[in-house]
Amino acid sequence: MDPVNQLLLLRQGDRPIEEYVLRFSKISTVICDKQDKAEILLDNCEKNLTPVLKTIILMDPYDSSLIDRGSKTGVDVLFLKDVEALGKDNHHKPIPPKPEDLSIICFTSGTTGDPKGAMLTHENVVSDAAGVVKTFESVFVPVPSDVSISFLPLAHMFERVVQTVIYSVGGRVGFFQGDIRHLPDDMKALQPTVFPVVPRLLNRVYDKVQSGAQTPFKKWLLNFAIEKKCAEVKQGIIRNDSIWDKLIFHKVQESLGGRVRVMVTGAAPISETVLTFLRASLGCQIFEAYGQTECTAACSFTIPGDWHTGHVGIPIPCNIVKLVDVEEMNYFASNGEGEVCVKGKNVFRGYLNDPEKTAEALDKDGWLHTGDIGKWLPSGVLKIIDRKKNIFKLAQGEYIAPEKIENVYIRSAPVAQVFVHGDSLQSSLVAIVVPDPEVLPGFAEKLGVKGSLEELCKNQEIKKAIISDLNKLGREAGLKSFEQVKDLYLHPDMFTIENGLLTPTLKAKRAELTKFFKVQIERLYANM
Repeated sequence: MDPVNQLLLLRQGDRPIEEYVLRFSKISTVICDKQDKAEILLDNCEKNLTPVLKTIILMDPYDSSLIDRGSKTGVDVLFLKDVEALGKDNHHKPIPPKPEDLSIICFTSGTTGDPKGAMLTHENVVSDAAGVVKTFESVFVPVPSDVSISFLPLAHMFERVVQTVIYSVGGRVGFFQGDIRHLPDDMKALQPTVFPVVPRLLNRVYDKVQSGAQTPFKKWLLNFAIEKKCAEVKQGIIRNDSIWDKLIFHKVQESLGGRVRVMVTGAAPISETVLTFLRASLGCQIFEAYGQTECTAACSFTIPGDWHTGHVGIPIPCNIVKLVDVEEMNYFASNGEGEVCVKGKNVFRGYLNDPEKTAEALDKDGWLHTGDIGKWLPSGVLKIIDRKKNIFKLAQGEYIAPEKIENVYIRSAPVAQVFVHGDSLQSSLVAIVVPDPEVLPGFAEKLGVKGSLEELCKNQEIKKAIISDLNKLGREAGLKSFEQVKDLYLHPDMFTIENGLLTPTLKAKRAELTKFFKVQIERLYANM
């Protein structure tokens, strides 16, 4: 691809700039907001790591010294307002893109190696957005007055498709401050009507409401209100003006701005308990989507009126889905189980400059092999039950899918993040757990323990209590004994994009986590 046509947009909250992406994509122009990002770019240029980079455009004011520094490496540093003025003085008639034209090169998470640049066309993006809208049009039609809040990174195609839908009807998108801790303030200020979310955030909402019910009577009243609202949801009644909303749920609704009409959750599985609770308490339509970057975003979507949980709905109208045999894992399409494969207008063109990886993902007939294991339920909906990749064996030969276990354990109230680890030299699993800083003090107090977050993380009694809670959740979810963690390490700091332990799509970087916690993991096994 011609390097002059490559453009990289970096904004507050995105992943730290990686010279790998710049060099691999032959990007010549970068737009960024802050001076510190431009300085990182120039650092790479001075080391001759990104020789193709020729122009940096800054949104915010910057020191004039930056211009001199850039000129020494052959890079023009420009102010965005000057570029806008230049464009105004040299106006050209717009050339609308054709469906087959490239819209974006969206780099995948890179959880198991270098990120791959998925090439998505305008047809891919528009067809996926239209397919999603068609799925829920009977209960929700986007209108110009709709407002969406953006807190997921723009490296996330789920967020991009939502914005495509909003912009297509003349709606507005508000961007959060960049700090997830201030998201409630942003929600109250923006009052969004459309809220794209990931399960991690919804788990926090659920935990906060549950922990607020301190007395037995309050807990009974909350459960009674949920039961009554769930009965309405099962009848197709979605509202936020019942007596239970006024008495119990108004606070949680107001914390989201008070105007949310529709929520879409994706990127990872959500607990059935949490989803049922939210459908009852928030009084808005809540859908669950499933997909990946390579099929633009969604390939299946739950449908209006289906209040059941534990599945990801039906294929959206722009694609078809089939299951294929995975013999080594004993999954067969004849039993309604197998690897999820997708074909349609939303399936990507391939990976940039990587025909080998493209051939692994796309077969000769155009089917995208997702690596996820699905199961068709009797009602015709799809359930994701396993993962073909990220599987390892324990010493006795048992296959382990760590993501499946993590999705069970993350429902533990004091747990904010969890990473499950094991390998073929060990006979059991261990975990790294980041406790929820808001929930852990109350959890510890019930055990008669007090202290700072760091002190609580070192307390053996708290660790044993969390292990017990995780194993309880595991048994309830049907995990086998060898799938349960035997020990864990409590870590006080969150996994983030900035510290390199999360991908831009907020997934755990398993290889990096294993390296980062190498000493702690070895110590856990040594003490068994």
